[in-house]
Amino acid sequence: MHISPIQNRLYNNFSFQRRPRKGQEAEDYQKTIEKGFEVAGVKERIAITHGSVFPSVKRDSFIGSPYGEGAKEWINFLILNGFNGNQLGPNGELSGKNISPYNSSALNENPLFLDLKLLTTKEYGKLLTNKTYEYLTAPIKKNNPKNYTFTNFNETSIAHYLGFNEAYNNFKQDLKRQTVEATQLNKEFIEFKESKGSSNITKGQKTEEEGLYKILVFENQTEDLSKWDPLDANLIAEKRKGNPKAIAHYEVLKKEYSDAIERYQFEQFLITKQIKENKDFRDEHNFKYFSDLLVGCSKMDYWRYKDAFLDDYKMGSFEHGNTPYQLWSIPVINPRKLFLGPNALDIGGVFLTEKIEHALENCENIRIDHVLGLIEPFIYKESTVKYDDNGKQIKSEIYGNFVSKLPGDDGRPLDDYGSYPQILERIVLPILKRHNLKPQDAVWETICCEPDKFKEVYYGRLNLPRIVQTEYSPAEKQGNENWFLVGSHDSNPAINMLRQDGGNIRNQNTWDAQYLAGYLHQDPARAKERDEFCQKIANSINGIPKLGNNLAKADKELIKAKFAELFTKEKVMVSFADILGITDKNIVYNIGGDKNDIYWKLRIAPDFINKYYDNLSSDNPTALNIPEVLKIAVQAKLDMQIAQSQNKDATRKELYEKYTPLIEKLDYYAEMLKEKE
Repeated sequence: MHISPIQNRLYNNFSFQRRPRKGQEAEDYQKTIEKGFEVAGVKERIAITHGSVFPSVKRDSFIGSPYGEGAKEWINFLILNGFNGNQLGPNGELSGKNISPYNSSALNENPLFLDLKLLTTKEYGKLLTNKTYEYLTAPIKKNNPKNYTFTNFNETSIAHYLGFNEAYNNFKQDLKRQTVEATQLNKEFIEFKESKGSSNITKGQKTEEEGLYKILVFENQTEDLSKWDPLDANLIAEKRKGNPKAIAHYEVLKKEYSDAIERYQFEQFLITKQIKENKDFRDEHNFKYFSDLLVGCSKMDYWRYKDAFLDDYKMGSFEHGNTPYQLWSIPVINPRKLFLGPNALDIGGVFLTEKIEHALENCENIRIDHVLGLIEPFIYKESTVKYDDNGKQIKSEIYGNFVSKLPGDDGRPLDDYGSYPQILERIVLPILKRHNLKPQDAVWETICCEPDKFKEVYYGRLNLPRIVQTEYSPAEKQGNENWFLVGSHDSNPAINMLRQDGGNIRNQNTWDAQYLAGYLHQDPARAKERDEFCQKIANSINGIPKLGNNLAKADKELIKAKFAELFTKEKVMVSFADILGITDKNIVYNIGGDKNDIYWKLRIAPDFINKYYDNLSSDNPTALNIPEVLKIAVQAKLDMQIAQSQNKDATRKELYEKYTPLIEKLDYYAEMLKEKE
């Protein structure tokens, strides 16, 4: 059944404008989008925006923050467009010059996410003057034609160092003067220091130990523990065992560097305070953050739990065929240090518990990175990694395998008690339950090889959901318990997928015009529309039009079809780049398994709202016109009900009488967003 475009007569009380006007129109727009998602059956609509990607507002701080004022602006935009959550990346402190969030700390917060502007407010005791804030940040660049910008990690590191240093010094001075604001802030700070730490053996000492680690890195001029004094390198492990020499050394260091430790703790306190305030804001708007539980950890985390890990072994990724190993150099928890009998945790299990609890401390849900690494990780001896004269790995030299297949130094299987396959049941799932999360709620990152042990546990014993990336897998036959996305944070924007690798992806059945047209038009009465739709997107499949920087119309129609396919599933995720239409050649947040100087730096433009609507109303729109895509998805879901009905005519009549007003509204708003002012 064809639905004619709505006429303006239905909205005579609104002034026509290319974007929803604040007030009644914006409210109606949001309700229409939410209703569209409801009818399409999409319960979870999650954007993918890592912490550094969030925009600045008013002043440029050179990096995004998922907790500051820019985060509120992005969240409000997402809510207006029907999203009810956002998947973050790992938000721990970055390690050295490595800017990948997947090499960050698993147990603390990234201080670069501290919104310096908030430190100028009364709630933070005006620890930072407006003059300093403006000196450390920059005016927003106007008239930038690009709909994106980049994080400048060097600039933001300098700005943060200078800004926090002034804030801490002002805090100490105000505390001496006993100002009301500093006294209240200090009360909160003391509570933070006393409570921080989620495991029974580190409670109250977590940030103290972390601060001490940073001091020892400075003293030893390296994070390479093998070059440290042995007592320093094993300090926490020996202290935990009750070694008197380690305990005495720890106390001496703690006293000698008390101010430096407190500086670190105060920094973590401030960022945690902002995190909690952001959570209060999200709770008011019923908007969820998904934390990202990275499979690895930082050298600081390793130092604090050194006795939980295997010597020399590191975790990587193994793929079948000719694909080289990915050597991640991630520390591997010793399987013999995970559990103490059937009812207790050993030090490795305690470490994992602290990781997961920290990830869920101020987030409502979780993405579990590389689930294979919690069941049957591929591990290798770092000492056996060799390279040829061209810098390529000599695969035959690498000693590694899946953990269940490797012997320990004593000749017994390394995981002789099958501890890794118990991690999900004994540690992960109970923690999710404590946070009122069902196993199906979490995002389980399963884009990896699947050895027999993994399939036995994950699919056989636990029957857990997975991620379905429709770039490679059609949505049609996949169950609703899974999470669906076209591309992730490790992918090209969808429109650029059609051009990568010479356009080979167009030959995959997931992009087949007949499949997409048929899936989205299952009502026999819409056969003519199906054929027209098929022809429209097939023009893209048949080849890559040579249009320079201008995107082929057929390509854009094909992308709409892919997102309409996505919007028929219950749990979906969409990259910020696809929402905003960031499609410049070679501009991408990250490509998994690849290296490039631009990776991890892509960021949302400060004036992203204007650029989003400018994009949609331009002659070459690439941003996601959500009401337009939703209209296709809603009609597709009605088709599915009609196709399954015994009395198709009656069902068709009933459904279109009920939902034609919604389809017309979606069409109206889709066309409104295309209109130029």
